[in-house]
Amino acid sequence: MASLLQIFLVFAKIGAFTIGGGYAMIPLIQNEIVRRGWLTEEDFPDIVALSQTAPGLLAVNISIFVGYKLRGTKGSIVATLGSILPSFLIILIIAIVAVGYQDNPTVIRIFKGIRPVVVALIAVPMVNMAKKSVKTWWSWAVMLTAMGLTAFLKVSPIYILMAVIVISLSVAFYKDKKTKEGKK
Repeated sequence: MASLLQIFLVFAKIGAFTIGGGYAMIPLIQNEIVRRGWLTEEDFPDIVALSQTAPGLLAVNISIFVGYKLRGTKGSIVATLGSILPSFLIILIIAIVAVGYQDNPTVIRIFKGIRPVVVALIAVPMVNMAKKSVKTWWSWAVMLTAMGLTAFLKVSPIYILMAVIVISLSVAFYKDKKTKEGKK
């Protein structure tokens, strides 16, 4: 079992060495959590999905769920502090030291150079989760349709989720009804 100090240090490392937060933190979180045996590869997408449904920052929500799974309420508090404290301190130091440099052309170029890395950090775990979670042709169709509706038609993910829930419930109800009729 992981100690509270181990949980804090792992999430502090994640919080300190990820740029962009949110989705950019997923590959590092996944690597650290799975490598230590705190979660399995199969459990991780469920934690990410659950974390996305909760209000707040994705990485913090993942920290809360993993910490709670490992050590209950104390674990979730320690994991959350570990994930946010380094970022908070780094931003505080940058704000104190770098006031007045935000319009510096070199600083602007540095941040523009970091953007593609953040995109890659977001894309890789999403592709890996899709490979592991999306196994049938219709689940690929649902995923690609949802991506297309969100990316190109700017449909709110809330509407997509509501539609998929209604469709899934309808299919489940229909299959359950067919199964009961077949037993008669």
